[in-house]
Amino acid sequence: MKELLDSVCNGRSEVLVVRGEPGIGKTTLLDQAVERASGFQVARATGVESEMELPYAGLHQLCRPMLDRLALLPAPQQEAASSAFGLAGGRSPDRFLVGLAVLSLLSEASEQAPVLCVIDDAQWLDRASAQVLAFVARRLLAERVGLLFATRERNEDLQRLPELLVEGLADADARALLASVLLLPLDEGVRERIVAEAHGNPLALVEWSDFLSPAELAGGFGLPALRAVSGRLEDGFRRRLADLPVATQRFVTVAAAEPTGDPALVSRAAAKLGAGEANGSPAVEAGLVELWPKVSFRHPLVRSVAYRLASIDDRRAVHRALAEATDPDTDPDHRAWHRALAAPGPDEEVAAELERSAVRARARGGLAAAASLLERSAALTPRSAGSGPSPPQRPTLRLVRSSRPSPCLPPPRPDRSTSSAAPLSNSSEGIPRPLTVTFGTRRISSSARRNGSSGSTCCSRVTPTSTPSARR
Repeated sequence: MKELLDSVCNGRSEVLVVRGEPGIGKTTLLDQAVERASGFQVARATGVESEMELPYAGLHQLCRPMLDRLALLPAPQQEAASSAFGLAGGRSPDRFLVGLAVLSLLSEASEQAPVLCVIDDAQWLDRASAQVLAFVARRLLAERVGLLFATRERNEDLQRLPELLVEGLADADARALLASVLLLPLDEGVRERIVAEAHGNPLALVEWSDFLSPAELAGGFGLPALRAVSGRLEDGFRRRLADLPVATQRFVTVAAAEPTGDPALVSRAAAKLGAGEANGSPAVEAGLVELWPKVSFRHPLVRSVAYRLASIDDRRAVHRALAEATDPDTDPDHRAWHRALAAPGPDEEVAAELERSAVRARARGGLAAAASLLERSAALTPRSAGSGPSPPQRPTLRLVRSSRPSPCLPPPRPDRSTSSAAPLSNSSEGIPRPLTVTFGTRRISSSARRNGSSGSTCCSRVTPTSTPSARR
């Protein structure tokens, strides 16, 4: 890390991907790099699992401090970045131009001072952001810019970038760390078993003292089962969360369900459920959550465990409160997604709102996002919608198929055909009449079959249909 910072200070850009299992210390290494980056401009972003389908969400986090420099970019780059970040309408941005725009923004910022970009949990970046950042990383030269990624597993988009694999502590260091956090005498056999099971994972070693009972620590019969480190950590976090007051658990569930980490939004939504901001304090004192300047969790596993710990009805109530607390004018897409997760069953109004979000996502170049939103929209479309007034005609399944053919379409099978309904359109505004498209498959060359492909989809018949049927 020191070499990376020194190199950037001396005018040579550097990139490093830090890879390792959960709890191995990746975030700590990134935090140490930030602490040592004296005189740097630091931009941070964190991948959030629930935002993976929102195009450019991670990139927007990272570039938000630099958006005041957009006006300095060439017009094509400025237009592409403005469209990608939702600052302006227009056609779907060219991803190449978005990449050039981010490269130009970083270059402009580095004229003032060296720039350090820190991206944690990169395995949960949306695909558009990951591709653009990889594009930028491969083209940095002498811009005084450092890019630091942390990821759990190899990321397809970050391949061939310099990588640091973070492995576990040596046994002697693991014993020393364990001894530093335990307040009770530890049976030697138990200590050796903990060290063996932790495989040098620092977070697992630090958390053992909270996860085990005094009897277990003393060498009783209730020794922990041999399971994966992440499984043991989840069990420990689950017990700690379950010990919190009910109102605090509700507050933490709201925080876990809201990926932006906006303290005001989380507080407004939690208050609707009878859990004010003060109810978050016990979770802060327990070392599970931070509430300022951004709501964040000690570890990504805490977020996922907190969310899964709530019942389905409680999750729906949380998403309903978040939808009500989200401004429909400034953030309609997050509001639509929360409404969808709050819906107990088919809901035409929510389905239509998701479709509108999908059109906006596609306009920003987020094909995977459009597919995800439209799949959810289709699932929420009432089966009886065809008997009432037709909703506005929108290109639902066509967008799904053009965005992500699988799993929305069944895999092609040679010499067989399937049919599905999809409205066709030459614009994102809909068409006068939806159409049913019958899809068939044809055999392809033997060389393609050897590569794992079995067939390709082609259109064989087009007939009129109703919009509700098309959406289903």
